[in-house]
Amino acid sequence: MTLAQERYTRWTTDPNYDAATRAELLALAGNEQEIEDRFYMDLEFGTAGLRGVLGAGTNRMNFYTIARASEGFARYLASQGDVVKAKGVAISFDSRQYSTEFAKLSARIFVSHGIKVYLSDELRPVPMLSFAIRLYETAGGVMITASHNPAKYNGFKAYGEDGGQLPPEAATVVADVMNSIDDFPPLLLCLSEAEARQTGLWIDIGTELDNTYTAMLEKLSINRDAVKRQKNLKIVYTPLHGAGNKPVRRILSKIGFENILVVPEQELPDPAFSTVAFPNPEERTALKMAIDLAQKEGADLVIATDPDADRTGVCVRDSQGEYQVLSGNQIGLLLMNYILSAKAKSNTLPKDSFVVSTIVSTKLTQRIAKAYGVALFECLTGFKFIAELIKEHDEFGAMHFQFGFEESFGYLAGLDVRDKDAVVASMLIGEMAATAADQGLTIYDLLQDLYQEFGFAAEKTISITLEGKEGIARIKAGMTTLRGQKTNGIPGVDVKAVRDYKLKERIDLKTGIRTAIDLVESDVLLFELDDLNWFCIRPSGTEPKIKIYFGVYGDNQAQCDQDLDTLRGTVEGYLRSQI
Repeated sequence: MTLAQERYTRWTTDPNYDAATRAELLALAGNEQEIEDRFYMDLEFGTAGLRGVLGAGTNRMNFYTIARASEGFARYLASQGDVVKAKGVAISFDSRQYSTEFAKLSARIFVSHGIKVYLSDELRPVPMLSFAIRLYETAGGVMITASHNPAKYNGFKAYGEDGGQLPPEAATVVADVMNSIDDFPPLLLCLSEAEARQTGLWIDIGTELDNTYTAMLEKLSINRDAVKRQKNLKIVYTPLHGAGNKPVRRILSKIGFENILVVPEQELPDPAFSTVAFPNPEERTALKMAIDLAQKEGADLVIATDPDADRTGVCVRDSQGEYQVLSGNQIGLLLMNYILSAKAKSNTLPKDSFVVSTIVSTKLTQRIAKAYGVALFECLTGFKFIAELIKEHDEFGAMHFQFGFEESFGYLAGLDVRDKDAVVASMLIGEMAATAADQGLTIYDLLQDLYQEFGFAAEKTISITLEGKEGIARIKAGMTTLRGQKTNGIPGVDVKAVRDYKLKERIDLKTGIRTAIDLVESDVLLFELDDLNWFCIRPSGTEPKIKIYFGVYGDNQAQCDQDLDTLRGTVEGYLRSQI
């Protein structure tokens, strides 16, 4: 009997598992492939916490896996002593199925360990959870969300005391504690909600957090005078049924916008995300209703946020009046240039300022940072690494953080949040549109001006999805094969150097010289080509995908697009042959 079969038998016969779970699993009798996929492994706890498909089984998101993650995190914090327990944790959740129930179960388990809990009294997004950790000076936090994944997913994000997601070292410790827990059912027999509240360790957080967070955002506004002059600028906003609805509309109104049009069909929470295939604000299909409303109302700008409001999508009208969905890199470059140029113009850009991006984001950041005399740090994918750089160089250093982003539509300004913040991004995007309108321009015009000044770009990310146990094995085997052949480059591509972030070395393929990379280990291979051009291959940390990132730069957009198509065809074809 395999491990999966043993676990399946236990879950279907042990009376301590609830009746609904047993019934769901008994209905799978004879479906060996599905049983194997649900039980061949425990849902892995990594630097992004847990994320998976809802359902019964050890490799699914359910009350038992949430309890296991909460128990592991609680034991980790409790082991650090009474001071940490008294500081407690902050917990929030988004609009997904079971998010409220998962959040309350997690709170019950923390309180059962004598750990104080600050629980959001309604759905609030990732940036507000991060802000709450810092505001209440807790020892950590939990966000129940699966970000922009389809409706069948949910997840458990764990945060440290700085408000950033747990760094790899801490996540490994929590994972080890979780792996020592095999007896799931008793975890649900912790204190009831009523009992937990009676301890005095359960604190509900509400409008105080809203007001303090909004006041913090107001201080990050750069040009409210432009907003006042352009207060009637039409902005269409969609929260895609998620947690961004209230905070985004609140801050846009607070800084002076009076013509915010919300997509009515997508305004309220809906765990089924019934108006979209999946609630990803980078996809035009997810923005269709917003674009239709913008066309009807003649709006110049569309802003969208994902369910936990850590990602921001933008759509703008081009010179022909057509609506163009911007890429994550384009939004990041626009915001970076807007913040630095506005502060430079007003003489409020501090000396020793810095910006942060990731190794798989656009390389035009290098030229913009140089133009404004600010330092640029590149880190691994994952906003926790951006948070660590903010802590190192600003909070505990002598430099000044201005802006950070990653190409996957995550942006941050300010020091009081340490994760992607779609609320502050929405505010700054609206403000940028107002500033452009003051000059008779649009955001699309700003993008074209940026390309003229710093060079054109063709950038793309593609994913190869390989579901299930077999898919994960193929991804791992494929990365091993690529790593073994890395010094040969890629057939048909003139590779100058390879950065292997797993072995933490850069290899110059012309000279053979190897230099160390001072970043934590990560299963990533980045191939340097001519000038700024590059491509990168890495497995997704949250989904069963292998991702390929491309960046091609030059003086002509058409040529960049053509070169990108050629590069993509060659690299993707080779990669598919290896996995």
